[in-house]
Amino acid sequence: MPLDIGLLVFPDVQQLDLTGPYEVFASWPEARVRLVWKSRAPVVSSTGLRLEPNETFDDCPQLDVVCVPGGVGINPLLGDETVLAFLRRQARAARFVTSVCTGALVLGAAGLLRGKRATTHWASHDLLAAFGAIPTQGRVVRDGALMTGGGVTAGIDFALTLVAELAGIETAQTIQLNLEYAPEPPFDAGSPSTAPDDVVATLRKRGAKVRAEREKLVEAAARSLSMVAMD
Repeated sequence: MPLDIGLLVFPDVQQLDLTGPYEVFASWPEARVRLVWKSRAPVVSSTGLRLEPNETFDDCPQLDVVCVPGGVGINPLLGDETVLAFLRRQARAARFVTSVCTGALVLGAAGLLRGKRATTHWASHDLLAAFGAIPTQGRVVRDGALMTGGGVTAGIDFALTLVAELAGIETAQTIQLNLEYAPEPPFDAGSPSTAPDDVVATLRKRGAKVRAEREKLVEAAARSLSMVAMD
């Protein structure tokens, strides 16, 4: 019986957060991959790629794996109760609840990270604690049925790790070989700990507006969770 894997797709998603794992999952014959959103109308990624959902929240069956990618488009989702309720509903019976990059913050806003080890993009890693998560460094971090991937390209590592868990290491290795996933980056600048200081500073400056907005939204979402917990 195929496993249903649902990837949330939304306006301004970071397309590689979604398409990297999608390519891995879609290469596994036992997987039925769904792109899920509020409607089936196409959405546009943060870099202009048009993506077409094939399931709506209302029509989506119970998923075996639910995955939230990241990107600048997650900011509005942090207070979107329709999205958060869908994730909470799916999480109750899913085998794995997962994210890539800043998608972890959306899981946090849904109350799904409390007491759990999790990771996300380095520029938002410190925000995980606001949701009761235990921020943990790593390309892929697993805590029980929760599996989170780091920034953007870590989505491929995450997806291969998950396929190995669900289908065995040989299946995951076969997919990896077929995709020729053997990264040899031309620069050792993929982490703020290895990138030149001026490159890190440039990127922080470029993302300052989104970061400032995200901080306020995370604070508000965390406050809402605290109020629910007190009720």
